Formats: sequence, structure tokens, C-alpha cells
Amino acid sequence: KKFTDSIINIKNKLESNLSIINEITDEDLEMKDIIENELIEISKDLDELSLNIYLNGPYDANNCILEIHSGAGGTEACDWVNMLYRMYTRYFNKIGYTSTLLYASLGEETGYKSITLQIKGDHAYGYLKKESGIHRLVRISPFDSNKRRHTSFASVEVIPEIKGEIDIIILEADLKIDIYRSSGPGGQGVNTTDSAVRITHIPTGIVVTCQNERSQIQNKAMCLEILKSKLYKIEQDKKNKEINSMKNNESINFGSQKRSYIMCPYTKVIDNDSHYEESDVISVLDGKLDGFIKANLKGGV
Repeated sequence: KKFTDSIINIKNKLESNLSIINEITDEDLEMKDIIENELIEISKDLDELSLNIYLNGPYDANNCILEIHSGAGGTEACDWVNMLYRMYTRYFNKIGYTSTLLYASLGEETGYKSITLQIKGDHAYGYLKKESGIHRLVRISPFDSNKRRHTSFASVEVIPEIKGEIDIIILEADLKIDIYRSSGPGGQGVNTTDSAVRITHIPTGIVVTCQNERSQIQNKAMCLEILKSKLYKIEQDKKNKEINSMKNNESINFGSQKRSYIMCPYTKVIDNDSHYEESDVISVLDGKLDGFIKANLKGGV
């Protein structure tokens, strides 16, 4: 219905502007400017509408879980996770998505070892699914007194929320459940009780953690939902004979990156999948991701 309503809206705008164009004289410069701006807006609307063609996967309309994990680089990598966390949350704010921090593991000196976010918004999984992969940062390290260039890596994993839509059987005997006191960010009151839950799925080695909710029961339920989604995604990847990134078969280091953010010796962000690039690294890290998202959806530039 939303797609149909958008088409009708664009059609009405075009018809309205065409009727005005037929009445404009050569001397009516102000009206020409108004129409030109209207047509630019219509062009943008058509571009947005065309993206719906690519959002036709079975779970593209769903909310999703986004995880960021530090890779090679130690303190640098933990700081890089924090930078990516900031980048994505700024992007979500710009496009009207809401993000909830489900889990955060603090780095020893700075940043995070890992972050888990729940993302809610129109076609959240569809728009974000191709952000999965290894993200590489090249910069002069703020932690290096000799001001040397460092390369850091982090993995991004995007999983659709598919509550109640799949039938995945998880045996209690296959689970190792740990309860502990939350630490770091994660919601009001998370540090006051032993409510954080970590579930390890023994057959696959998948580990899921949640500390956002106030009770063990709520955190365990969220962990199980995420685990089900991950297991389903693994089965789909197997069926499609794709590389199963969710089992961490791909090391988080050089040579496997999806996107590179280069701040030295030149500035550029380049996506290896779509070949889309931006020269303004700071703007990208401030949440300017639309170009990358759309290029990946359309299969490249």
C-alpha cells in the first residue's frame, strides 16, 4: 500500500506541474524556478521509490540486529568499534530509525570489544543487510606517541529479526547459559542486579549476549530470539552455498575487508562490493552513509 500511495503521490505531482508548465510564459522566471525545484524533488522521490525494487527479500521489511566486533589492532580496533558505533547511530538518527543498545563489552583502554544494537525502522534489515563484512580503518594513531600509521579492523554483522516467523528448534542441552552482573552502557539500572545473560550455542559456537533488559528472563528471551535468527541465517547461507560469515570462518584482518576508511596518506572511503566511494571521510564517519547503502542495494555503481 505504501508503495502504491507513493506512486499515486508522484503521479499527482507530475500532472500538477505539467498543467502549470503549459501556462508559464517566458517572462515568468520566478514560476520557472519553482517548477524546476519541484521537478528536482520529484526526481528524488522517484529515486527513493526505485529502491523498493531491491527490497524484495523475505525479511527485508523486518527490524534487525546489528553487531560490531573488534578485530586485529588491539586498542586501535576497540576505538574503531566505537567510531563505527557512533557512525551508525548518527545515520539512524538522520533517517528516523531507532537503535537500542542490547550489549556492550568495553575495551581494556578505550572503546568497545563488541556492540550489539537492535534497529527498528522501515525495511531496516533490507537497507542494512549489505553492511555486513569487515570494515578497515587506516589513520595516524592517536594512541601512538610516534604518530605512526595504523590499520584497524572490525566486523559488522546484520541479522533480521524474525520473531515468530520461523520454526527453529533449540535444545536446552545445546546451550551454555551464563548469568552475570552487567557492566558499561546498556540502559537504566543494568548494573544493580545479576541480570545480564550470555548464551553459547555449543554445536555452532555462536555466543549471544544481552544486558539491556532489567530481568534475567527478558534478557534470556532476547538472546534466544537473536540466536534463532542467527541459526536461521546460517541455514539459509548453507542452502545458497554462500560463505557463512556468522561462524566467523573469515578472519577479521587484512585482505577480507568490505569497506576501507582511509585517513592517511590520503582521504577516501571505498566500498569493495559496490565500488562506491566518498572522499570526505569525516562526513561518512558522521553518518553520511546513504550513498553506500543505495549503491550496495543496486548492486554497484
